[in-house]
Amino acid sequence: MISNEQFEKELDIIISNAIREDVGDGDHSSLACIPSDATGRAKLLVKDEGVIAGVAFAQRIFDYVDPNLEVDVKIEDGAKVSHGDVAFTVSGSSQSILKAERLVLNAMQRMSAIATKTKFFVDLLEGTNTKILDTRKTTPGIRAIEKWAVKIGGGENHRFALYDMVMLKDNHIDFAGGITKAIEKTKAYLAENNLDLKIIVEARDLKEIEEILQTDGVYRILIDNFNYEDTRTAVEMIGDKCLTESSGGINEKTIREYAECGVNYISSGALTHSVYNLDLSLKAY
Repeated sequence: MISNEQFEKELDIIISNAIREDVGDGDHSSLACIPSDATGRAKLLVKDEGVIAGVAFAQRIFDYVDPNLEVDVKIEDGAKVSHGDVAFTVSGSSQSILKAERLVLNAMQRMSAIATKTKFFVDLLEGTNTKILDTRKTTPGIRAIEKWAVKIGGGENHRFALYDMVMLKDNHIDFAGGITKAIEKTKAYLAENNLDLKIIVEARDLKEIEEILQTDGVYRILIDNFNYEDTRTAVEMIGDKCLTESSGGINEKTIREYAECGVNYISSGALTHSVYNLDLSLKAY
């Protein structure tokens, strides 16, 4: 996984680029009608039900826009919220509050939706030993906050990007000339470049599971698009030789039964690519 320093850098990039995109050479609506020395306050109002996420990120945005803004947090990230709750208040320069408003709302609505969906899946897995993972199926440019939201919702992060873990999927395997060649080439590449990266290998059937198990050094096997019976068989074959992960079209109706097959992880792109934003607003008061 990426380091905390890398993650912090990603957050800074997201904020600076979003402000560049949204504000440009100035918030002319505010500049036109609000005096530069005017002060005010606003509250983050919840108009929906779910898990709140992005409060800490909002604080970071306000600090970037204007370090003199004061944020009073009422509800922390990860808490369940309902209509009428106030997550935080912010006070200071009215122009600064308005400058940050849209980015705060866009980020928090998206992050809260992801956290809410993740918590839903986490609850479905309660009582099993299976953990829910996200994927790289994220919105371009804001992956860091989407994966942060998954953590807030109780899920775990898969690899962050292409550079922090090796994942040999069907195309890699086919282009490399087969599973064994792909794994051996990868191990040689990592050694030659002095890289300490975990290796995940995708299996399309039980025969490929068997072939993967012939080679050491695999951290996790991705049991992709298997039915329940074959998933249970794969888990038995793998035993404690490496970790297991199920994926491929798993939804709220099937996730529990896949977990009961004994896999360590279930990965779902839906955590980040199929969510409906939580309804939030920033209101002056």
